[in-house]
Amino acid sequence: MSSSLDKFRLDGKTIAVTGASSGFGHHFAGVLAEAGARVVLGARRVEKIEARVDEIRAAGGEAHGLALDVNDRASLEVFLDAAWDLGGALDVLVQNAGVEAGAKTFETIDDDDWDRVLDTNLKSSWRGAQLYVDRVKIREQGGGNIVNIGSITAFRTIKGQFPYAVSKAGMHKATEVLALEAARYGVRVNTLAPGYVLTDVSRLLLEGPMADDFVKGIPFRRFGEFDDLDGPLLLLASDASSYMTGSTIVVDGGHVVSSL
Repeated sequence: MSSSLDKFRLDGKTIAVTGASSGFGHHFAGVLAEAGARVVLGARRVEKIEARVDEIRAAGGEAHGLALDVNDRASLEVFLDAAWDLGGALDVLVQNAGVEAGAKTFETIDDDDWDRVLDTNLKSSWRGAQLYVDRVKIREQGGGNIVNIGSITAFRTIKGQFPYAVSKAGMHKATEVLALEAARYGVRVNTLAPGYVLTDVSRLLLEGPMADDFVKGIPFRRFGEFDDLDGPLLLLASDASSYMTGSTIVVDGGHVVSSL
């Protein structure tokens, strides 16, 4: 007899993860594979992708690694087509690729850093969604699922996060508009917005001299762990969220609602 928990399983699904060589994407690939998905990892650092693929396979999962530069349309097209061919379908696209510019304010950022952050974090997520939905239509897949990886900086930020916070706020709004426009093709679009978790992007802040004071603004009085995101990720990637689109799930220990 089937259980409602079966909806969270990903057996038979093919899921592509961008920016999978480190941080969230590296972790998410393992979580999705453990839940039964065939995962296709994409990033520029091919050697790190290959190492992660080996780890997932050693744990009994199915994984494939492909070179990917999300800022290159041709590279993204090749990646999506290859992922589709590997599984015969591409059920879910997890758009995780992202960069930071360091501690930059609106006064100190330059054109190159602005373009690099906005192109990688925001423009590439639009491009990926466009190319994914195009293929859903052309291949007559009958529907699909995009999970964007956002950030609580879309809602609450601090000084020195100017380009990053702007890019994630744009992703939040893009998710809403994409959800409206892609629904006609059976494609749903949602965002997972983590709070402060130690990654290459957040290391400067969370290991810096202000870390002890900063954590006091989080009601749970701790930074997030990768595992804190597993349940929300599986919800959005699975059929358990089949009636959700245009939503953002914030996982931040209550940071957004804190007054500190």
